[in-house]
Amino acid sequence: MLAENYKRGFTDDKLKSVPEPKVKYDEGGFYILTISENVKVYFEDYYRFLESIYDRCMAEETRVEQKVSSFGPEWTESKAYYAAYRVILEIVTKSIRSYYTDGSNFGVIMSPWCFGTVMLEKVETYRDRLAKGQIGDEQQPENPYYVVRYVDEIYRKTLLDLFDFPEEAFKMRWQYSELLRRYSKVLNNITGSLQSVLMIIKSYGV
Repeated sequence: MLAENYKRGFTDDKLKSVPEPKVKYDEGGFYILTISENVKVYFEDYYRFLESIYDRCMAEETRVEQKVSSFGPEWTESKAYYAAYRVILEIVTKSIRSYYTDGSNFGVIMSPWCFGTVMLEKVETYRDRLAKGQIGDEQQPENPYYVVRYVDEIYRKTLLDLFDFPEEAFKMRWQYSELLRRYSKVLNNITGSLQSVLMIIKSYGV
């Protein structure tokens, strides 16, 4: 379903012409040493993974729509659960479409476990913004308090089930967050050093 409606960002033809030293080719096809993990990931395997997860999410969205349509107008526990579940599905499918079609950023190519970690953090970010009232009206679910509560309860297991991952898949997620923090710290240090140099230059009247 994904491949029928969207085009891969990095096709074989494009990879043949991209001057990227990390992109290599062997008997398994084109692969890259990923930016976040420095592990070998084949483009074909990665795109097949996204396609399979996308199809699974779309099938679940259809099931949820059918289930919710049978509920009455009153706000029930079941309705709250499915509202939270649908939020998680929408975050994953939207992210997959974005990563699948991106042909300019090699950072979107990652291992399945890394992708799962990124989705985990995206759901947590959405949950925090929703709890703080920072979600726009067009994305605001009905009764956000109950949605936040159920997202808290189900998001980890929901993602593990969607990706068919074991529990330990999310235990190393600090690696990616820590990596971003380290980059941020390095950039801050560089900025501080540049400002010091500029102050010295200015003191000499240059």
